[in-house]
Amino acid sequence: MGILNVTPDSFSDGGQFASLDLAISHAEQMIADGVDIIDIGGESTRPGAPPVSVEEELRRVMPVVYALRDCGKVLSVDTRRPQVMREVLAAGADMINDVEGFTHAESLSAVRDSDCGLCIMHMQGQPQTMQHSPAYEDVLKEVAEFLRVRIDAALDAGIEHRRLCIDPGFGFGKTLEHNLELLAHLAQLYSELSLPLLVGLSRKSMIAAITGRPPEQRMAGSVAAALVAVMNGAHIVRVHDVAETVDALKVWRAAEQHKLQVQN
Repeated sequence: MGILNVTPDSFSDGGQFASLDLAISHAEQMIADGVDIIDIGGESTRPGAPPVSVEEELRRVMPVVYALRDCGKVLSVDTRRPQVMREVLAAGADMINDVEGFTHAESLSAVRDSDCGLCIMHMQGQPQTMQHSPAYEDVLKEVAEFLRVRIDAALDAGIEHRRLCIDPGFGFGKTLEHNLELLAHLAQLYSELSLPLLVGLSRKSMIAAITGRPPEQRMAGSVAAALVAVMNGAHIVRVHDVAETVDALKVWRAAEQHKLQVQN
C-alpha cells in the first residue's frame, strides 16, 4: 500500500502532493514501482494535527479519486468521516481505511451497502493528544480486544468477514515500547482475530526513536521495519517508499523460497 497524502501538513510529505497534477504524477510513479493499493489521505492524523472540515477533506480527496479510479490498482481512502466515505465510494474508491476503527455512529452504515474493503485500526485517544501519555496494562491484549469489538460490530451491521482487515495502529497512542511489543506479536494478533493485518510503520516516530533520523532520512529504517512486519505476519504494509520496499520484499521472498527448496 503506497501512501498518497494530499494534505499540506502530513508529518513526512505534507504539501508535496497537494496539487492534483503532483498527486497523479506521484500515483503514476508508485504504480510503476509496483504498488498494489494506493491510500489517499485528505486529513493529517499525525500527533497534534488539527482536524479539517468535511468540505475541505472532500475538496482535497475527490479530484484524486476521480482521476485514479481507472488506474488498475486498488484505491483506498484514509478517512474517519462517514460523509467522506459515502462520497468517495460513490466516486469509485475500493477501500476505506479508518484510523478510528469505524467507531463513528454512522460509519458502518456508510460502508455497509458497498462491496468495499475496510481496514479497522486501533487508536488510543485522538490525534491532537494521543501521544501525550499513552498507557496500557497489556497493549497486545487491549488492542486485540478493541479490534475484536469493532469486527463484531461490523459483522453485526451486515458487513461480510471477507471485506475486513485490521491495523494495530502503530504510533497512534503508543510509545516505542508499545510499538515494539505489537510488532513482535503480529502473528499472535492474526491468530486471535483471523483477519489480514495491515501495518503502517513508514517514517514514523518509532523509526526516529531508534535511528535518530528526521522524516526525510528514515527510508532505510522504514524498509527494515516493513520487512520485519511481513516476517512477523503482516499481509499489507503501508509505505512511502514503494520501490525500495518492493525490492526488499522481492529479495526476502527469493531467499525464503530458496530455503524451502533446500529443506524439501
